[in-house]
Amino acid sequence: MSRRVALARGTDVADQGQVPKPAKPAKPPKLKVYRTPIGFHDAYVAAPSQKAALAAWGSDANLFARGVAEEVTDPALTAEPLAQAGKVIKRLRGSVAEQFAALPPDAPKADRSRSQSIAGSPRSPARKARAPKPDRAPLTDAEQALAAAQGRQRDENKALAEREAELARERRALADRQEAESAELEAAVEQARAAYDRAMDAWRR
Repeated sequence: MSRRVALARGTDVADQGQVPKPAKPAKPPKLKVYRTPIGFHDAYVAAPSQKAALAAWGSDANLFARGVAEEVTDPALTAEPLAQAGKVIKRLRGSVAEQFAALPPDAPKADRSRSQSIAGSPRSPARKARAPKPDRAPLTDAEQALAAAQGRQRDENKALAEREAELARERRALADRQEAESAELEAAVEQARAAYDRAMDAWRR
């Protein structure tokens, strides 16, 4: 092998040793599932932050600060939103009967014959201006109050479950202690019985 070829191969090996390793791809942000009430539905969305969730819902207000939006961790509720990250998933809240019961009563129907006679009259007045759009604030307040109550109820149920778990741990600890105590006393009884039996055998002789 000539000196030139050896130098060339050595240069190739050195060059290969200096090739930088490809950078590891950045990990995607961890997604959380958030929920807020919208009408008769609960709107779920998987997003990396509360700000991103508000943007997905199209809300300019901080619903989390108002207590009408929250993070959801129940696997049964988070599976679908996590499978469609960033998409708002709406789920009906309550039954159809409950929704109809919550609707306002229908407005009284106008007298059709009277309206036709007025329309046909040459002296009928100009058409009445359209009434202003109904105020939705009472409905929004009611929805927010319901959402707040449901959040409080979930917290109460969680606290009760924690208390029940603590009682279950105490019950297991008590059972273990009683079992150990009974085993120790039973061993003492067996020892005393064996000593008594040996004493009786010696007495009979």
